[in-house]
Amino acid sequence: MRILFIGDVFARPGRTAVLERIQDLREQYQIDLAVMNCENVANGSSVTESIGEQLLQSGIDAMTGGNHSFDKQESAVYYEKQPRVLRPANYPIGTPGSGLYLGETKNGVGYALMNFIGRVFMAPNSEDPFRAADTLVNELPADIKVRLVDIHCEATSEKCAMGWFLDGRVSAVVGTHSHVQTADERILTAGTAYITDIGLTGSHNGVIGMNKDDVIWRFTRVPGKRAGHAEGDVWICAVVIDVDEETGKARSIERLKLAHQS
Repeated sequence: MRILFIGDVFARPGRTAVLERIQDLREQYQIDLAVMNCENVANGSSVTESIGEQLLQSGIDAMTGGNHSFDKQESAVYYEKQPRVLRPANYPIGTPGSGLYLGETKNGVGYALMNFIGRVFMAPNSEDPFRAADTLVNELPADIKVRLVDIHCEATSEKCAMGWFLDGRVSAVVGTHSHVQTADERILTAGTAYITDIGLTGSHNGVIGMNKDDVIWRFTRVPGKRAGHAEGDVWICAVVIDVDEETGKARSIERLKLAHQS
């Protein structure tokens, strides 16, 4: 089973790249399941129903979130309505939506997609991601062998620790949030594919997706101002993971960074 996981898709440049390329990427890499992180897809913050449904209809099978999941009020209703769009599972009880999706590919292979958020250098409104992951993984049906985790963290150490914590229990642990692609993709000892951060899908002509002049202003002046999204020099950052459907072990993980020309 071949899985495409696209890193943080940022604003209009990122989602346009996904919409225009997803079918080509599925065909080129013989993808059975396509997942992306959507917490920045609506002008850099959260996801709206119209944007989310457009992406799901284009060829994305499911989406994960992060610390910006609820930046727009309307997103809470969408998370309740659309099970294929996740927010972190370790948010407090009563948070709209879910951090787990159990799905099936077109050729009938079941899979579990899970989303967690870190606590190091992050907002203090989430529960322990390790205990949440342990509980969720232990409760998965035994016949669901393909298991994917998006760990949305600021600290690379927290992401790496989650990779080792779940090694051999899930097929892949991929990191999101930093918007900078790391070069440490590998298969861990017990068969779990891992990368610290998939990277940014969007404009690299700025600061992690945002307009560079606006961000420099915020670092050098008071009061600051809201940063718009960057334009131009658009890249798609992703990984392709090959998983043995019978065992759930990863065979390989390939890092992608593809220039996109609209």
